[in-house]
Amino acid sequence: MCLTRAPVVRYNCAVSAFAGVVTTGIYCRPSCGANPKPGNVRPFEFAAAAEAAGYRACLRCRPYRTNVQVNLQGPEVVCRAIRLILDGALDNHGEDDLASRLDVSARHLRRLFREHVGATPDQLARSCRAHFARRMLDDTDLSVTDVAFAAGFSSLRQFNRTMLATFRAPPLALRARRRKSDRLVADGGLALRMEYSHPLDWPKMLDCLRARAIDGVESVDECAYRRTIAVEGDVGALEVREGGPGFLELRLHLPHWRGLLHLVQRARGIFNLDCDPREMSPGGGEGPPTVWRDGACTLRPPGTWDPFELGVCALIAQQGNGARAVTARLVETHGERAPGLSQLGLTHTFPAPAVLAAADLEGVGIDTEHAAVIRALAVAAEPRELEGRTWEADRVRSG
Repeated sequence: MCLTRAPVVRYNCAVSAFAGVVTTGIYCRPSCGANPKPGNVRPFEFAAAAEAAGYRACLRCRPYRTNVQVNLQGPEVVCRAIRLILDGALDNHGEDDLASRLDVSARHLRRLFREHVGATPDQLARSCRAHFARRMLDDTDLSVTDVAFAAGFSSLRQFNRTMLATFRAPPLALRARRRKSDRLVADGGLALRMEYSHPLDWPKMLDCLRARAIDGVESVDECAYRRTIAVEGDVGALEVREGGPGFLELRLHLPHWRGLLHLVQRARGIFNLDCDPREMSPGGGEGPPTVWRDGACTLRPPGTWDPFELGVCALIAQQGNGARAVTARLVETHGERAPGLSQLGLTHTFPAPAVLAAADLEGVGIDTEHAAVIRALAVAAEPRELEGRTWEADRVRSG
């Protein structure tokens, strides 16, 4: 394949996430052991940009195992679009629909992406799906068909075509190349790696999550975090524990694997794995997890699985003492039962917006004022539901 000229992207070349080598047609992570001449290196902030320019992933450092970071120094509309793409906005809709949700034209959005990302929105979405599928081929024993639909592809033909274009090999050939150390052998559930780039204080992270855990929905012990999830109307569960250097191990118990790509992305959000702690102000005392490295204090506050769920819990907490008991009653009364998960300390899923919008909230101990606000929040959340998401991420982040 001929290499196209790399688009002009606004970022610091010295700290770019990926480097393409003109003479080999390969792009690598900065930590790769390859040592090309500086004049032959082209920087890229996104793997999708390197692939759009005609480069293929390095087989040594495997840049496809790096998650997309939304830390672009560019327009907010581009960052919001990237978040929506990671949440699945282009799985069943096109760029025109994405642009309308952002109140810009599709042409303007593509221009912004070419300038600040180096690839179109469709190219970024396709790259994310292909990279997730490649990790699934490496780490699991799922069939090629299951991997295709778990990664968000609509057909096996589309899956094979995209993998061949991205990695220059069909899925079965890519699986044959996987390393023995990649496969995560598990007794029950599907185990996946969630990699991160910056320090993570795992015990302190668990302490923070334990302090705000929702009884019946979440369970936290000394080594793992567990919670129930709803997947297209079905009940499932996930478990996260410390894996090895630079990654957490995610174990999923699901009725089916469709849309797994976005479930993993949401699981990463619980632990805020995509943030750069060095850009945040350090806290102390009982605050979020902090780590000292090279004389500097870094901060990684925990995130959330579902912003709607977090908003409801925050409103209940405003009532004062007894908020945890009230939340537990809300879950027990209006949540869906999760049979077979009691051994994990899990009994229910958190109530969906449609349920809370019509629920008797006062009957579980929520005062009239806060009940009215929760119902209004539920009504606002339900119409914007997207592929299992109960609250649109860009609305929450933009206030």
